[in-house]
Amino acid sequence: MTKVKICGVTNEKDALNAAKLGADFIGFLVEIDFSEDSIKREEAKNIIKRLPLEVSPVFVTYLQKAEPIIEIAKEINPQVIQLHNAIELKEIGKIRKALPKTKITKSIPVADKSAVKEAKKYEKYVDYILLDTKGKYGRGGTGKTHDWSISSEIVKELKKPVFLAGGLNPDNVEEAIKTVNPFGVDVNSGVKSKARIKDYEKIRLFIERAKK
Repeated sequence: MTKVKICGVTNEKDALNAAKLGADFIGFLVEIDFSEDSIKREEAKNIIKRLPLEVSPVFVTYLQKAEPIIEIAKEINPQVIQLHNAIELKEIGKIRKALPKTKITKSIPVADKSAVKEAKKYEKYVDYILLDTKGKYGRGGTGKTHDWSISSEIVKELKKPVFLAGGLNPDNVEEAIKTVNPFGVDVNSGVKSKARIKDYEKIRLFIERAKK
């Protein structure tokens, strides 16, 4: 059954409702100044403490150095760290050494076939790969879909579990899963009611359709 990650959660109510509706992973964008869904580490820590055990909290970061990533992770206690940006392999190695029980996801922006090579580069250093649409600054989080045929190729090529992100919503998630066959799907803007607030009916539909 496809796993579901609800990302960009900014408050306890949304987190607990997403968990109740069947989310497997809940993502928190911690201290990301350019994101409308950014929250302070203290907020993330307090929400994570209240999540049920069967839900994996994810610390999403665009930091590129291991030291501040490790510092925040030790404070908020996520089960997964999701790395965006072009972080060096040696920095990932430092995170792994400092936090051996914490899983690591590397986000790969998908614009063309070069994403296949990029995903393979990180595969043996991380636990999950996340495929997102390449944004203006190569950051992902665009709320737009990309060429799913490339993502499908990556899923076939890699041995590690792959999450699909980028423009997913309750209306296209079934088609996305059918096309790509990912381990999991990741949604943020596709289940929002307004800025920083989730729509529980959209979450319910998304999860129901993803897990068919």
